[in-house]
Amino acid sequence: MRLPFFIILISSLLISSPLPARSWKKDEFRNCNQTPFCRRARARKPGACSLIATDVLISDGNLVAKLIDKNREDPATDLENTDPVKPLILTVSAYQDAILRLKIDEDQTLDPPKKRFEVPEVIIPEFEAKKLWLQKIVKEQIGGDSEPSSVVYLSDGYEAVLRHDPLEIYVREKSSGNRVLSMNSHGLFDFEQLRTKKEGEDWEEKFRGHTDTRPYGPQSISFDVSFYGSDFVYGIPEHATSLALKPTRGPGIDHSEPYRLFNLDVFEYIHDSPFGIYGSIPFMISHGKSRGTSGFFWLNAAEMQIDVLGAGWDADSGISFPSSGNRIDTFWMTEAGIVDTFFFVGPGPKDVLRQYTTVTGTPAMPQLFATAYHQCRWNYRDEEDVENVDAKFDEHDIPYDVLWLDIEHTDGKRYFTWDKALFPNPQEMQRKLAAKGRHMVTIVDPHIKRDDSYFLHEDATKLGYYVKDATGKDYDGWCWPGSSSYIDMLSPEIRSWWGERFSYLNYLGSTPSLYIWNDMNEPSVFNGPEVYFLNYYFPP
Repeated sequence: MRLPFFIILISSLLISSPLPARSWKKDEFRNCNQTPFCRRARARKPGACSLIATDVLISDGNLVAKLIDKNREDPATDLENTDPVKPLILTVSAYQDAILRLKIDEDQTLDPPKKRFEVPEVIIPEFEAKKLWLQKIVKEQIGGDSEPSSVVYLSDGYEAVLRHDPLEIYVREKSSGNRVLSMNSHGLFDFEQLRTKKEGEDWEEKFRGHTDTRPYGPQSISFDVSFYGSDFVYGIPEHATSLALKPTRGPGIDHSEPYRLFNLDVFEYIHDSPFGIYGSIPFMISHGKSRGTSGFFWLNAAEMQIDVLGAGWDADSGISFPSSGNRIDTFWMTEAGIVDTFFFVGPGPKDVLRQYTTVTGTPAMPQLFATAYHQCRWNYRDEEDVENVDAKFDEHDIPYDVLWLDIEHTDGKRYFTWDKALFPNPQEMQRKLAAKGRHMVTIVDPHIKRDDSYFLHEDATKLGYYVKDATGKDYDGWCWPGSSSYIDMLSPEIRSWWGERFSYLNYLGSTPSLYIWNDMNEPSVFNGPEVYFLNYYFPP
């Protein structure tokens, strides 16, 4: 359904507050050592991976293989093993413009306790049409490997290699044989499989009085990724640090923290730190004089920690493999999900960005007025205040195009409403601005006030459109309105319903010159495990 006015998606911005500032409290947030999956992954040593690739074949245009643990017997015959490690399924796919996709997941034919989460609605439909149907596997003996590796076509200039034992996946240049990107070159890959809890097992994880019950056990994934011919790596936003990412592990920096990808609504973040803030995009770009640019993207929505490994981090591992020029090693760790990764070979910065947006789509161009000056405060008191502010811009001959209203313009922090005493004539207010070529923006957040008299809460409750807690009840958290619930945006049906809330019919008081401030892309919960935001805005 086409909306009657465009929606401007604005990243979460917290406007200056009259409340006194407090210093940032480090102990309010989990570090790697307090995060079990990160602590376990960082404890692994190079060469720890014992998986090997078997049963390699071409299926539906993909290279498909089973990954089995060479240190364990066949689960079908190993009757003494009460907790066998089941084979994983590896799938390698090639796409136009030299894009390699690698997926690793549990074998669904072996009936895992549940389906692991895969991120929907990110890969654009047009991408699958660019798939190259692989026709054959070329066998090649590499070094002293016990068996030949499998090589498949990627483009006229590149090919993908699957080493069976030791397990490794990499992209190399055809002409020179030089590597571009590799995964598991250092044998750090680990994939914790879902399990059914046995009597006496305790999988609970606790932090600051909050408990995660882990009904299917730990399910983290970790692996190393190497960028060849690289001098610097960039990306994995959002962090308040240098553009070129600094090493987080290695000689002299052993006690540093990894870069954290976990959306946190923290306005007083630490400068020059790997601490996570508002955004989380697991996309990394490398660049070097000798080779150019390459990129790596992991489609995964779980909390993630990423180490950039400094020179000499593996000096005692005894592992060596062919390389030319500089190499930057990285270590990726996530709490859950599957391996769904993309290798972008470049060779230039524009090429990597083009390859990445081939997968995810390109950003929409903003309206022209949206690039001009916006006047925004928390909060303008009423319609008279809005009129006075607008008039002062004219009086002082200061051009501006947009005036924003924060949450206080609503009726008791109920979105899509107006405070009838302070903003009794919202349409007329907007028309006065529009007559001068100006626009108004109002705020919407993903949390809904739990108030039985609020039409939006009533509808979402009746239709079952809220995110549920572990007991199946509507999740009840704390945000700007107080007790709040959150729309389940993973459902296409619910997203369509939510989009209809913005229509003229449903958003009373809106006009064609009204636009929307999507304040919180992340569903902030002030009383969650990491509660610094609550402590600041609602001091005891």
